[in-house]
Amino acid sequence: MTLVIGALGCASAIFAQSSAFKGLEHLFTMPKNYVAGYTATPPVIDGNINDRVWQNAQWSESFEDIEGDLKPKPYYDTKVKMLWDSTYLYIAANLDDENVWAYLTERDQVVFFDNDFEVFINPVNTSHQYFEYEINALNTMFDLFLPKPYRSGSGALISWDSNRLKHGVHIYGSLNDPGDKDKGWTVELAIPFSDITVANIPNIPKNGDIWRINFSRVQWETEVSGDKYVKKCDSNNRVLPENNWVWSPQGIIDMHAPERWGYLQFSTNEPGTKLPEFVLPYSELQRQYLWLVYYKQRQYRGVNGKFAKNLKELGISENISIEGKQNKLTMESTSSQFSAIISAADSKEIRINDEGLIR
Repeated sequence: MTLVIGALGCASAIFAQSSAFKGLEHLFTMPKNYVAGYTATPPVIDGNINDRVWQNAQWSESFEDIEGDLKPKPYYDTKVKMLWDSTYLYIAANLDDENVWAYLTERDQVVFFDNDFEVFINPVNTSHQYFEYEINALNTMFDLFLPKPYRSGSGALISWDSNRLKHGVHIYGSLNDPGDKDKGWTVELAIPFSDITVANIPNIPKNGDIWRINFSRVQWETEVSGDKYVKKCDSNNRVLPENNWVWSPQGIIDMHAPERWGYLQFSTNEPGTKLPEFVLPYSELQRQYLWLVYYKQRQYRGVNGKFAKNLKELGISENISIEGKQNKLTMESTSSQFSAIISAADSKEIRINDEGLIR
């Protein structure tokens, strides 16, 4: 069963019927979606996104704060568009900015200490085994693989490199020159499917496949000191926190919650022709109840030092109606581990564990 998002409306309305979601609504807003068309002609990856091949690809919505409506809208506009072929996922981004600057020059430096543009991709939609790309206005790349999110006690594999990656940046104005006003900068990426592998199996999309993806822009508050941009500090000489602007709001200040990323649907239709509407699998609605268990168990352990023994202690019912279809939710738990399963009569089981692995 699939659901057309245009007719479905806001997911928060679906879950608002249940008091079990109270207080967690910010984690259950509907992620954004993008349908990418197939291109027979690859773009030239040089940072200039005025190639004809990009002209018919649709821009995304403008980026928002990572917390969504809880924070003001960004003061600079950011948008992305995507294409694909049998080899690459192509991404173009436009970042308005009056003061374009970057100082980090070596690969795998922590690029978000500069203003940057970031891509997060989870082809398998398990919330584990995902990929991150960060790039600054000097075209410096920081790419990494995460076996699981930091919240699950994992570190990033910074030694992982996307060796076939192509990337470019174009600046509309000057770089590192406080004496003028710039228009912004653009980013172009060609992410090879052969590089983003899980268990040594390349993730090659097919027509209609859906991946999880999100984009982030880190923007620091700066001032000029001498001839350089420097980060602003507060009255205690601490650097002001960065702005985190994203395509699909996370609801929390954490990009490493892959369940909150947007949806990328692949279409073999070419841009400029009619692309299909985004279709949300029914299983994505089922998964929301598993994430409810996960979030509530983490809250419960934070208060009690252990996981809840059963769903009743979490205030969650075993019998769930989703779009008029009855589902059964079950959980097995010890003080230090848990696993929850949801299923309907005509669908396969989906399960989540205490590390947020869902499949």
